[in-house]
Amino acid sequence: MGKPTGFKEFPRQIPTDRSPKLRVLDWNEFHEHMEEPALKRQGARCMDCGVPFCHTGTLLNGMAAGCPINNLIPEWNDLVYRGHWREALDRLHKTNNFPEFTGRVCPAPCEGSCVLGITSPPVAIKSIECAIVDRGFEEGWITPCPPPARTGKKVAVVGSGPAGLAAAAQLNSVGHTVTVFERADRIGGLLMYGIPNMKLDKTEVVQRRVDLLAAEGVIFKTSVEIGKTMPAEQLSREFDAVVLCTGATAPNDFFAKTPGRNLKGIHMAMDFLHQNTKSLLDSQLEDGKYISAKGKDVVVIGGGDTGTDCCGTSLRHGCKSLVNFEVVPQSPDQRAANNPWPQWPRIYRQDYGHEEAAALFDYSHMPGKKLANDPREYAIQTVEFLGDDQGQLRAVKTMRLDW
Repeated sequence: MGKPTGFKEFPRQIPTDRSPKLRVLDWNEFHEHMEEPALKRQGARCMDCGVPFCHTGTLLNGMAAGCPINNLIPEWNDLVYRGHWREALDRLHKTNNFPEFTGRVCPAPCEGSCVLGITSPPVAIKSIECAIVDRGFEEGWITPCPPPARTGKKVAVVGSGPAGLAAAAQLNSVGHTVTVFERADRIGGLLMYGIPNMKLDKTEVVQRRVDLLAAEGVIFKTSVEIGKTMPAEQLSREFDAVVLCTGATAPNDFFAKTPGRNLKGIHMAMDFLHQNTKSLLDSQLEDGKYISAKGKDVVVIGGGDTGTDCCGTSLRHGCKSLVNFEVVPQSPDQRAANNPWPQWPRIYRQDYGHEEAAALFDYSHMPGKKLANDPREYAIQTVEFLGDDQGQLRAVKTMRLDW
């Protein structure tokens, strides 16, 4: 598994990102690629640890620990170190239908469970995964592989997000005729409309895989909402089996009973992100059919992946200011005693949207702001939304929490 002494010889290295001040000027992906020698050194850091935890895929203390899809991580790390890229791709595809997605947007619980991470920075697993599949496409190794024969069975898949696409790929590979129904106008679910383009390119990455599946025989039908535009009974009549992969599309509105919640200017994240990406793909935002943050003072409530996506999107619109409220306390820089390896490390880290906000705005002089280089403010609970005479949001009333 890699070079036996590699973890002692080579430091952890991950790809550089484009400058925050430059990347907010466009909607292109912001991650750069590492050169092959650097990637081989990172593969060499995968130690012969005996009992790898990186691919265990379990829950510890309510959080993912190890790869949820049980990727054979030590094996393809070793193959990259040895320069066997085609074999590494084959090994990666044994467990992962779409490594070009996970290699870009997965939070990498595998790295949190890396044995090397007990004493040193973990192996750069996510970067290696992305490099393997990207090289596979560049070399022309990833091509349509339709099944040699059909079973005569027809399967309907409702929903075209990652679960729906993976189900369709697996069912089609054994010869069933698969039709995927999607209520939106494009295939991909949250891959297409939930994750912003700068984190996951829709044309060069998502649509490329959709086109590959179509070439393998998967049938896609968009703008079809089961139960509305097509009766559910029709699926039962026309198909031998139905797989439901609808996801969770109803937002959990924590502030439904908060005074002022119905003021204009308060939006759910998925409405904001979905409309932006659709307008971007339809017209490069020229049609104006999206919620614009241009020239506005923006408050993003919630500091997870979706929150940072809202930060990054608002900054690219040209917002006037931006702060991000977290209800939880700030995490420590290192693992706490109650958060041991191989649990997911609950530590302080900045995501891309936070880095961009810190590069554009000076938080050091903001009244009451505790973090000078971060838009986030921790242990903050919103208790009321305040409006003006026109019913427009003008302020947010908050309170600090003592955890």
